[in-house]
Amino acid sequence: MEITGDLRKAVCLEWWGTGPRGVGSRETKRRGSEDDSSDSELELSAVRHQPEGLDQLQAQTKFTKKELQSLYRGFKNECPTGLVDEDTFKLIYSQFFPQGDATTYAHFLFNAFDADGNGAIRFEDFVVGLSILLRGTVHEKLKWAFNLYDINKDGYITKEEMLAIMKSIYDMMGRHTYPILREDAPLEHVERFFQKMDRNQDGVVTIDEFLETCQKDENIMSSMQLFENVI
Repeated sequence: MEITGDLRKAVCLEWWGTGPRGVGSRETKRRGSEDDSSDSELELSAVRHQPEGLDQLQAQTKFTKKELQSLYRGFKNECPTGLVDEDTFKLIYSQFFPQGDATTYAHFLFNAFDADGNGAIRFEDFVVGLSILLRGTVHEKLKWAFNLYDINKDGYITKEEMLAIMKSIYDMMGRHTYPILREDAPLEHVERFFQKMDRNQDGVVTIDEFLETCQKDENIMSSMQLFENVI
């Protein structure tokens, strides 16, 4: 079962905070040229976001102060304002999947990280989400996954929401996967998902149904173990 396959992909976000990418150097050069004027500098300082203190972030996450400092340096290098808008997020994330179109999946992932729904990811949002994905309990990771699939945040996963996520994942992986994926593969995945998850057959999956079924699935539990001690 592939219910948590997209979570594994989210681990690559760790490199956003700690590893080099071609897009980072281009963005830095572009922003550098924009900041040559004093007007740009004043505008930038006006919107710059100051993150919470290290002690508070350490209490909220499972990262050490040293790890948080390293992640913050990488975050600020990519996003000098301290905030990541959706377009920047899509640009960064698409570098990991050049063989496909990651735009739609990045949109869903952005909304999952944008905890307060204000259209921007703060450093706090980023490290709290990353801490759950990499070092959270199985329960925490599954709740995060449920939130990703629950696109409209009404507490339920519908077939339409699951199909939208599945299509975006297949688009992101590209047409050159092996074995070659059929056009109806996302829909088949959704039907299998609901057959297993929707216990009362009311057409939606609740958080309780999701958690109970996932924790009884050996494949999902094995997938969750991959996140332990990654950093």
